[in-house]
Amino acid sequence: MSEPPTQDQLDAYVRTRLALAGFDLALLPEETDPDTGVPTRAQALAALRSFVAATPGAISGWAPPADGPEYAQQAAPPLLYPSITEAWTGKADPR
Repeated sequence: MSEPPTQDQLDAYVRTRLALAGFDLALLPEETDPDTGVPTRAQALAALRSFVAATPGAISGWAPPADGPEYAQQAAPPLLYPSITEAWTGKADPR
């Protein structure tokens, strides 16, 4: 079993994911602003670090119930070019 990530590794991961999403953590204030209630950089980073450390396993393991219609949609996504796929898999109607 591997070691859980360190706080520095989680911070780097969170900062990278935010940057990839186009969010600059430096836009948040360094000190608490009681008028707006905007979280500070440290508060936001701590909350995101806690979320990443605890939640993604539960999210990645989720699957819709097998009896629901949304599962059928996920199990058989529409094909972009069904005729080509059918020809490759041998399901095409030979003429």
